[in-house]
Parts: sequence; C-alpha cells; structure tokens
Amino acid sequence: MVSLTAPNDALRDSAAATIVEDEAVTLVITTDQAEANGLPYDFPAAWLTLEVHSSLHAVGLTAAVARMLTDEGVPCNVFAGFYHDHLLVPAGQGQRLKALLESQG
Repeated sequence: MVSLTAPNDALRDSAAATIVEDEAVTLVITTDQAEANGLPYDFPAAWLTLEVHSSLHAVGLTAAVARMLTDEGVPCNVFAGFYHDHLLVPAGQGQRLKALLESQG
C-alpha cells in the first residue's frame, strides 16, 4: 500500500482509504495501482488493522500503539475508521509488527 495525493478522481473509487483535506485528497492505494498510473510515492507500507473495536471516545489506544512503535523505531501513519484504527507501517516490517502488537494483547 502507498498513500499519495490524488492528481484527479480517477482512482478515488478504487482507493482503500480516502482522506479529504483542504490542501489535497490523499488516497491509500496498492503499489501496483500507483505504478500502473505513473504516480510517485515514497513510503511503501503494510496495512495493519487494530482488531479492537475501539470507541471514538476511547483515550490512550493510539498513544499506546504509538509508544510501542516508537520504542521499535518504526514510522507509522495512523488513521481511524468507525470501528477500527488502521496503521501504515514500512512494508518490510508488517508481519513482525503485527506479531508484536498481537503479543501485547
């Protein structure tokens, strides 16, 4: 997966996630989609989903995960859906980090 700013709406319907900001629309798409459309990216990522059904009012879950990833020296892009929080972490570290997060329960 990669996140990038959308040059147009062509990939918006097939994006795994869309974030609309004042400056631009960010899409999370597959690396294959980005390359097939000639779109530059700089952070190939693994997508991890925190399986905990977290309330939008919950305090501390994101901070705890961020602390764990910080301690591991791992950059992370976090975004939230209604039911789950989602993490984009470096592509080569996805399985290791998933196991680490699962071990922390």
